[in-house]
Amino acid sequence: MNPDPPEPDHEAWSAAMSETEVRVDGHDLTMAYRDEGPEDAHPVIFLHGIPTWSFLWRRIAPAFEDEYRAIVPDMLGYGESDRRDSFDRSIRAQEDALQELIDDLGLGVVSLVAHDIGGGVALRYAAHHPDRVETLVLSNAVCYDSWPVEFVSELGLPSTAEMDRGEFEGRLDFAFADGLYGEDPDPEFVEGLKAPWLREDGRRALARAAVATNTNHTTEIDYDVIDSRTYCIWGADDVMQPVAYGERLAEDLGGEVVRLEDAYHWVVEDRPAGYREALAEALA
Repeated sequence: MNPDPPEPDHEAWSAAMSETEVRVDGHDLTMAYRDEGPEDAHPVIFLHGIPTWSFLWRRIAPAFEDEYRAIVPDMLGYGESDRRDSFDRSIRAQEDALQELIDDLGLGVVSLVAHDIGGGVALRYAAHHPDRVETLVLSNAVCYDSWPVEFVSELGLPSTAEMDRGEFEGRLDFAFADGLYGEDPDPEFVEGLKAPWLREDGRRALARAAVATNTNHTTEIDYDVIDSRTYCIWGADDVMQPVAYGERLAEDLGGEVVRLEDAYHWVVEDRPAGYREALAEALA
């Protein structure tokens, strides 16, 4: 693990992404992903949540590109992936897209590192393919009945698509800047995570993503069949996905909890060095 990895800005991050076509919900859709590291190394797939995109992992994934094949996709409807209307963006559909991506890249056994609703996607995949996930790392992840949260549910209202740009950007500032533990957020983190949503179709795209959040898609998981080594690296001060859910996951899956203090929901940004160290130990 590189303890001092490069931190690309969001434009450089987007420019380095590749694309593939996945078929989900009866639609052929473009899925963007970052793919760095030795092609023959063990693949580690990083999954973001809502309302973020793959850029969330800017301080984490590059640190592992010397030792692992680090693959960081944008989920369908997010970031640089397909954001057209009229297709399912639920975590059930995102699981299908993940499987298509893994098969398209010719990957066998992978490790999954997942945050927020990406955690729900990872849990579903690990339950349905227990022999194809070596290590499962969950961070402030949705699970059981832990979600959706009120902020995301409100974004799923039809009014979001018609919201004044200034009000909409204020909502995003609240999520990304005010959602950090420190009082001096890195402007590149905030501006980078906002950027895809501030495009012409961004308000509609976020509304579609938010309305697709469905608690049933994590309550229906058969957690008992998950056979991966499991680590819950959790921002201990998160009020949206409290650490008690990480502790429950660890108990049910026979895993471990790593509590990162002084960290809210955006644990990878609040405690990047601590997160990298914990992740390196989990993957090893």
